[in-house]
Amino acid sequence: MSSSAPAAPPAIDLRRAKYLAELAQGTERFHAPRRESCPWCGGQRLRVRLTAPDVVQGKPGTFTVEECEDCAHVFQNPGLTPEGMAFYHRDRDGYESPPARRRHRARVRAMLHLTEPESWLDVGTGEGDFPAAAQELLPYTAFDGTDPTPRVLRARATERVEEAYVGHLTTPGLLGRLRSRYDVVSVFHQLERAPSPREELKAAIAALRPGGHLVLELADPLSVYAALLGKWWPAHAQPHQLHLLPPANVHKALEDGNCTILATDAVAPHVPADLATAAARALSQALPSPDAPWRATPPTVLQQAVRTALTAATAPVRLTARALDHALVPLARRSGCSNAYRVIARKNPQPPNPSSDGP
Repeated sequence: MSSSAPAAPPAIDLRRAKYLAELAQGTERFHAPRRESCPWCGGQRLRVRLTAPDVVQGKPGTFTVEECEDCAHVFQNPGLTPEGMAFYHRDRDGYESPPARRRHRARVRAMLHLTEPESWLDVGTGEGDFPAAAQELLPYTAFDGTDPTPRVLRARATERVEEAYVGHLTTPGLLGRLRSRYDVVSVFHQLERAPSPREELKAAIAALRPGGHLVLELADPLSVYAALLGKWWPAHAQPHQLHLLPPANVHKALEDGNCTILATDAVAPHVPADLATAAARALSQALPSPDAPWRATPPTVLQQAVRTALTAATAPVRLTARALDHALVPLARRSGCSNAYRVIARKNPQPPNPSSDGP
């Protein structure tokens, strides 16, 4: 009689064991020491904007977001250590939807009257959704991409980008390879997630050739939605959003970085999803927990059934929130309540160095 080998444990059980081993040491170690000054301007007049749990995945931990009363920069304080970043960013696939293809195409159209780029670097490209859409309008442009995760390697494997770089632009050694190489650099909602957004912005400018164009999109911390929805506002999403940059700070940094601002748009970048996303996340927190490897035990059959029933019962709430998002678009755009803004800037040629020999 032959004996068969014991079945391997399910993959989620292996992941659960790893998570529980990490959580047994506590979550405090995932937080860096609290800052006493603003990472943008150095001001020390800080106030707590909100505290929140992990509203995206529901992993254990509590996070504080503070605001500088001198420059209005908003940032997670204390921030995450590299170990904390790895823990809270793991297994994020499926929790956030990528931007729609039409939004990517709109971003390209905003640039078409300014330049015909031969080379374009997309910062935080993920699996290359933006370059894939952009190539339909710019078939002769070579697209490269960076991303802090290995997803960018999949973008290269599927030929959505020609060259792929894992890391932030500020990753040691990376900027030296990219300096002054590109006609266009795009940074769409990535400065908010960079450990040092000021340095990341400087690096994006450095990757441009003189005369090249930088296009940024960022969540607007001054949006009415931020105050209305608090921790449930999509751009507050803790623990993944590390910074929120008001437009005035970005404008000043670009000007200091030898750039000319060509356009600022707080209309087109608005995404009508604030209420729907907030409702979905709040309801998810209120419902019985789903199965996830960072939970000590999987839900029972009864708990799963209750969650399924309640999810269906709350569908009208989510649908109503989505309808309101779209109904409020004209008001949001007319009244300056957009949730995001776009800035397009051109890198100026460096002024000539004065001759030491005189005229």
